[in-house]
Amino acid sequence: MANFNSFEEIIAWQKSRELNSEIYFITNRGDFVQDYGLKNQIRRASISIFF
Repeated sequence: MANFNSFEEIIAWQKSRELNSEIYFITNRGDFVQDYGLKNQIRRASISIFF
């Protein structure tokens, strides 16, 4: 069993952080720019992945 000194060492957490960054990038352009409700809902859902 692996020992971690910090949750940031967990690969799943690192991948979820990358996914969250991609979601923020995608929702910053295109149709999401004008649909604030949908953009915020998707961003809040993506944040819940790694918290």
